[in-house]
Amino acid sequence: MTPDRTKAARDLLAFYLEAGVDALLGEQPVDRFAGGEPAATVAPASAEAPAPPPSIAAKPRTLAERPAAPPPPSAPPPSPEVAIMDARAQARSAATLDELRRILDGFEGCELKRHAKQLVFADGNPQARVMFVGEAPGRDEDQEGLPFVGRSGKLLDLMLEAIGLDRTTAYIANVIPWRPPGNRTPTPQETQICLPFIRRHIELVDPEVLVCLGGPSSQTLLGFTDGIMRTRGRWLAYDTGRREIRAIATLHPAYLLRQPLHKRLAWRDFLAVKKALNA
Repeated sequence: MTPDRTKAARDLLAFYLEAGVDALLGEQPVDRFAGGEPAATVAPASAEAPAPPPSIAAKPRTLAERPAAPPPPSAPPPSPEVAIMDARAQARSAATLDELRRILDGFEGCELKRHAKQLVFADGNPQARVMFVGEAPGRDEDQEGLPFVGRSGKLLDLMLEAIGLDRTTAYIANVIPWRPPGNRTPTPQETQICLPFIRRHIELVDPEVLVCLGGPSSQTLLGFTDGIMRTRGRWLAYDTGRREIRAIATLHPAYLLRQPLHKRLAWRDFLAVKKALNA
């Protein structure tokens, strides 16, 4: 190489160095992510050699700097028919309330679980003589993991106190153990998927009296087709498969907060529950 060309090449390399270029490409491809950091292969420089594009000449990123791969998409939930059959099988396998809770914690067949913060299983004394069942938890219940802890729960506590009960002498649960998004009404498919679990729940608690709070609960568990105003206060038998439990439907505390004049009707129903427990 003539002195003039050598000087031109040195000047070009000095220009690259000042511009921040610290690696050049050679004629042969190099896997810079395999093993250690390979030494840069320097191609013979010449005055006529074009400057490598900045995007190519930039220092290659290490493995730690490479963008993380997106997480794999979660598996879609099973069809409602498959989920209902799975729920029936798993609910039957629960021999205790603790087992039933663990099964619900691991159950993936209900879409509501994907949106709820946590499972809302039950509250109160599982040895109580009376069990109250509502429809589904709300925002406060989803936050605390306990049923009936919001405004309607405070009203329910007052109603229990009026007939000599509290959460140490009563047991409280819901047909749906996960909060529906935005407190919307559960779909019929969601209700049918959760139904085997609440049925097994009632069977394991085995109360003397079952109280359904609100129309959806009474329709799901007691088979009523009429509205709650027509069905409240009526006694019938709830069959667990092992024995029959005295059951009654009454107005939901959330409804009573909107319609306080109807508290007198719920008071009659609670007096009937008290009479049944004292009989």
